[in-house]
Amino acid sequence: MFRVLPTYRIDGRLPYDININPNSNGLPGISQLRDIVGASMTVGLILAVLALVIAAIVWALGSNSSNPHLAGRGKLGVLVALGAAIVTGASVALVNFFWNVGQAV
Repeated sequence: MFRVLPTYRIDGRLPYDININPNSNGLPGISQLRDIVGASMTVGLILAVLALVIAAIVWALGSNSSNPHLAGRGKLGVLVALGAAIVTGASVALVNFFWNVGQAV
């Protein structure tokens, strides 16, 4: 009446120990790429400082000229510049954190 289907074990057929890690000797130019990324982070931080200075000036001009719209734009510019500096400075730590989270899965 009922037919039982056979079961098969595939334990020995699948590779369980796949271990692939990033390495710095696999491709040529990795050290130059690290230098380029570091230089672009430096440029990003310099631009964030410039944006902070300009936004603070706009905020001051808006406050002193009784222009709330200009003062609000200056405040927003200060927050954006600080956020850009935080993201630029923490980018390596954030990538490493999420890399470690991904490795724990």
